[in-house]
Amino acid sequence: MAMEWNRLLNPGRLCRPDFAEEPGREAYLQDYDRILFSEPFRRLAQKTQVHPLYSHDHVHHRMIHSMETCSVGRSLGAGVGHALLKAGRITPDQVLRIAGHVQAACLLHDIGNPPFGHSGEDSIGGWFAAQFRSGQGLAAEVPADRQAEFAHFEGNAQGLRIAGRLEMARREGGLRLSYATLGAFLKYPCTRQVRDAVCADGPAPYAGLKKFGVFAADTVLLDEICSATGMIRESAGWYRRHPLAFLVEAADDICYRIMDIEDAGAVGDLDRAEVAAVLEDITGKPNREEDAAMPLGERVALLRALSIGAATSAAIQAFMDNYDAIVSGEFDGDLISASSKADAFAELQRLSVERIFAARRKTELEVAGRQALHRILDHFHGLYSDLAACGWDQADFGRQFPHWGQLIRAVDLDLRDTRDACSAMHSLADFVSGMTDRYAVKVREMITGSVQF
Repeated sequence: MAMEWNRLLNPGRLCRPDFAEEPGREAYLQDYDRILFSEPFRRLAQKTQVHPLYSHDHVHHRMIHSMETCSVGRSLGAGVGHALLKAGRITPDQVLRIAGHVQAACLLHDIGNPPFGHSGEDSIGGWFAAQFRSGQGLAAEVPADRQAEFAHFEGNAQGLRIAGRLEMARREGGLRLSYATLGAFLKYPCTRQVRDAVCADGPAPYAGLKKFGVFAADTVLLDEICSATGMIRESAGWYRRHPLAFLVEAADDICYRIMDIEDAGAVGDLDRAEVAAVLEDITGKPNREEDAAMPLGERVALLRALSIGAATSAAIQAFMDNYDAIVSGEFDGDLISASSKADAFAELQRLSVERIFAARRKTELEVAGRQALHRILDHFHGLYSDLAACGWDQADFGRQFPHWGQLIRAVDLDLRDTRDACSAMHSLADFVSGMTDRYAVKVREMITGSVQF
């Protein structure tokens, strides 16, 4: 059974399925604007992509990465859209819709990431895991089947929580983005419980099950999105990916693999001549003699641009080569690995793992970031524990613990909907994961009394 584009491109909005499009303000355009002007997106400008707290002006942060990814995503969507139109599989107006929804989903794709990059995810998850191992306090009240989603904290799931629940004054549906954009955003359309039940301790049988992208509390949002777009549901409770999710993933892969290498050359973790050589594996050797006077940095920038173009074309071709498997939910992989550039990107990944992610400065700052996050989590866990002791009555809490009230005002902590251990853990994760790198350092200094007066 193949998924159908008329449903996959559903412009209805989360919790507002009857929301009507306006001429010249199609759903994907409104989605893009709502994401762009949201506060969580603004915070990405101070969140680590790879290199934490770097003063180098040209090193990527999460916002620049997201903007670049949505540019590549738009190109991927337009290329696939025109190829599908030529093959008679979609209508002319759907070409722009495909490009627009991929672009909007790319802009959204990192919105749930915490401070200090992927090490921040690991740090938050590690703190929760230690709480559950202790079996004391609030941790003891979290049901066993809900603990893994905290102990393996996942920015993808936090992203759906932000977009579909927390934003726009916590109204129903949050930002109320279109079903098509949210479907494209769902890289892992399953909860942690479902994922673990299917995979047990073995490898994931499907690309969309490698991680989880939805918290248990947001299952109703997942079902609404997937039902509205006609995504294929498996009996165990997980879904086959929306076809456009593969394009969002490819745009992300293209940008972070290539840009990580370019940044590594800029900060000195890799020699720029080495960067140029590995990028040539993507672009191919030049068929004309290069300007001998061209600075090496400029040559790397040129090769980066050519590499993005070559990888984009390869990913479009890979999508079309695997089209039937993608729309039937049977494609189990990623477009870059299925493309003619697979070997070159595998070499980029090897360099990243061996030379970039292990760089000394990056490692030192990640250790410091982990300590900062753990100090914050420890301190604020005390606040939530005292709130629980008051039976989650915030008025009584304010009377008994006025010092916590000062801290709540100081950091503008949102305690709405905090009514039990699970919602308290989510509230704590919302607060800490929403911090920028520098704000996390500032809060750590405030609660430890090390702030400079």
